[in-house]
Amino acid sequence: MTYGVCGLAKERPHVTKKEIVKTISDKTGLTQLQIKEIVQLTFDGIVENLLDEGRVELRNFGVFQVKSRKARKARNPRTGRQVDVPEKFVVTFKPGKEMEARVQKLEDAAAEKARIELALAEQKELARGQSTGGGTLPGDASQPIHHEPN
Repeated sequence: MTYGVCGLAKERPHVTKKEIVKTISDKTGLTQLQIKEIVQLTFDGIVENLLDEGRVELRNFGVFQVKSRKARKARNPRTGRQVDVPEKFVVTFKPGKEMEARVQKLEDAAAEKARIELALAEQKELARGQSTGGGTLPGDASQPIHHEPN
């Protein structure tokens, strides 16, 4: 199994609750059953407080909030007909400053990796050009023909 920048398995684009439980169990020495109950109680508590209060703030993590989306008109992409979309409630999440900073580091690392890969590709291309004599062959249609004036 290979791991990505943030230590997550590349084969799967997500982490399951079971994997979170196993990781915490391995770190704490508590059984997976104990951790599963704690994790589920935590999730249930977040949901209950969202329903009761409309907002759950977890310092250094982020804020969950229930927001209302107004009713609106939309268009059915298959038929092109206009439809009414009723008002609905959605849960939003705004990451905390610490999480934002850590994600930014991932973005910076990904940008640096892309920059390095581009530089390596350019170096390979340059090396290929030098191994064939450092230029184009006569009659190469991709290169413009320059004539000297008489």
